[in-house]
Amino acid sequence: MLWGGRFDKPPDELFARFNNSFHFDWRMYDADIRGSLAYANALARAQIISEREANEIARGLCLVRDEFARGAFVATPNDEDIHTAVERRLFELVGEPAHKLHTGRSRNDQVATDTRLYVIDACTQMQSLISNLQSSLCHSAAQQLDTLFPGYTHVRRAQPISFAHYLLSFFWMLQRDRERFADAKKRASVLPLGAGALAGNPFSIDRAFLARELGFDRISENSLDAVSDRDFIAEFLFAAALSQIHLSRLAEDLIYYSAPEFGFIELDDAYTTGSSLMPQKKNPDALELARGKTGRVIANLQSLLITLKGLPSTYNKDLQEDKEPLFDAADTLAMTLPIVTGVIQTLRVNADKMRAALDESMLATDLAEYLVRRGVPFRQAHHSVGGLVKLAETRGVKLSALSLDDFRAASEKFDADVYAVFDFDASVQARAVFGGTGAVREQLELAKGSLRSVE
Repeated sequence: MLWGGRFDKPPDELFARFNNSFHFDWRMYDADIRGSLAYANALARAQIISEREANEIARGLCLVRDEFARGAFVATPNDEDIHTAVERRLFELVGEPAHKLHTGRSRNDQVATDTRLYVIDACTQMQSLISNLQSSLCHSAAQQLDTLFPGYTHVRRAQPISFAHYLLSFFWMLQRDRERFADAKKRASVLPLGAGALAGNPFSIDRAFLARELGFDRISENSLDAVSDRDFIAEFLFAAALSQIHLSRLAEDLIYYSAPEFGFIELDDAYTTGSSLMPQKKNPDALELARGKTGRVIANLQSLLITLKGLPSTYNKDLQEDKEPLFDAADTLAMTLPIVTGVIQTLRVNADKMRAALDESMLATDLAEYLVRRGVPFRQAHHSVGGLVKLAETRGVKLSALSLDDFRAASEKFDADVYAVFDFDASVQARAVFGGTGAVREQLELAKGSLRSVE
C-alpha cells in the first residue's frame, strides 16, 4: 500500500473492495507508465535520484508495461488502483529505486495526468473513426448524386431532394463532432504533473520538461485546480454523447427507410439479424443497438456532472467515479462508429422506390414560387396554392391534372407554362443556392476537401 503508517489496522474488507479501483482503472496502465517514465527522468534531472536509479526504474517500468500488454500481469488484493499495482510490481522487479519514484508526486496529480493522457488518445481515436464514417458517406453520396428522394419534415413528405444531399447532412453533423473532439483534446492537453497533492512539488521538478516528454501543450497554472479539474472529461463525454445522438438519428432514419413499407434501402445481411420464431424476419439490430446505446452515453455525461456539482475544492475521492463513465462512453462510441460505417458501406439503394415515393403535392412550394416570380407576394401565393392542393385532394387527382381554368381561378398569374413546374428533377436543380440540394456536387467536393485537410 502507498499509505498506512499512521493506521493501527487495515481497512475493513468490504470497504477495501468498495474503495479499490484497479478492476477498472487498470486500463490506464500505459498512461500511468508513460507518466512514471517521464517523472523518473525529471527526478534524475533534479538530482533527486541517480541516473543509475532512473535507468533501473525505466527498465522495470518497461517490464511491467510488457506484462500488461501480454495479459500476464498478476494483480493482488492489495492493488488499490493502477498506480499502487504498478509501483508494487516495480519494487518486485527492481527493488529500492521503486520506492523513490513517488518522491514529490501524489496520486492526485498522477491520476489527473493519466486520465488526461487517456482522453487525448481517445479523442484522437474518435476523430479517426468519425473520419472513416464521413469518408463512407462521401463515397455513397458520390454514387447517388442524381437519385431523387422525398425530403421529410415532421415525418411527412415535404420537398424532393437528392439522396446524396440527405447523406451529406450527416457528414456535416459528424464534422462538428470531429471538431468537438479536436477542441476537447486541446483542453485536455494541460500537464497537471508537478501539482503534488494540492500545493505543488517541492523538489524543483522541471514541469516544462515533463510537458515535452509527455506531449502536453501547456502546463497547469494552479496546483489546486490541476488536481481537481475534470472539465476535460466532461467535454469528452459531451462530444461523445452528441456524436452518439447523431448516430442515433441516422439509425432511426435508416431503420424506417429499410422497412418494406418504404423500401428505399436494403441493409446488408452482415448488419441484420433474424427472428428466433419468424423465419422471414430481417431485423435492423445493428442500427437499433446504435440507437439504444445512446442513452447510456448521455447518462455517462450526466453521471459525471452530478458527481462534480457539489465537490469542495481540490481532490476528493468522489473523483474516482469519473473513470467508469469515461471508459464506457469511449468503448461504446468506438464500437458504434465502425458498425454504422459498415452499414453505410454495404447498404443498397433502391432509387426506383425513392422516385416512386415522390408525390406532386411536394411541388406545391414550386407552384407558389412560380407565382412569386410573376410578382405575387409569397403569402398570397402560398394561400392560392393551398387552395389548389385542397381542390386536387377533393377531386382525388394529382395537381397536374387540374385544368388551366382551375389554376387561373386560383390566380390570374398562372399561364399555360405552369405545367412545367411538375418536374421533380427541375425542382431539385432549381435549389442551387450554396448548401442547397441543387448544389450537392459542390457540397460533396467541400466535404472531400474537409477530409483531406486532416489526413
